[in-house]
Amino acid sequence: MANPRSKARIEARIHERVAHALEFELSDPRSSFVTVTKVELTPDLSLARIFYSVYGTEGDKSRVKHMLESASGFVRTKVSKILHMRRVPALQWIYDDSIEYQARMDEVIKHALEHDREINPNAHAEVDTTTPPPTEDAQLDAEYLEFLRAREREEAGEHDPDDDGER
Repeated sequence: MANPRSKARIEARIHERVAHALEFELSDPRSSFVTVTKVELTPDLSLARIFYSVYGTEGDKSRVKHMLESASGFVRTKVSKILHMRRVPALQWIYDDSIEYQARMDEVIKHALEHDREINPNAHAEVDTTTPPPTEDAQLDAEYLEFLRAREREEAGEHDPDDDGER
């Protein structure tokens, strides 16, 4: 059993190296929207569970899952170069839906507050309901989501009525 501090340090190194390999070294176009959210090592350091999230559609998530499984050997080799351990942990890829869950919970809470205010206009007066002005990141997110929707429509064979064909 490893020292908890050593284990945490190794997890951080694996997290950093895997994220770097996926972003800069893997020449697979499916790796572009993957975020490594967390790494957990088993107590005997034989297995690294790598939690990841994907920004995109269900099809994108499926493609990324297959890409990660096929790239495990490559990524494990990159991890082995920085760990300096006798045995490099095996990599297990686990989809992390916590970001999606958080967004769903935010929507449920917002809906509940609105419903309460319909019943009693003075309910939850202490909760600020104003929407903050959009930040540059929010603007980029909105543009990216529109791009994804357009790509889904294109894959489905639908024509975008706003697209006049000029680029």
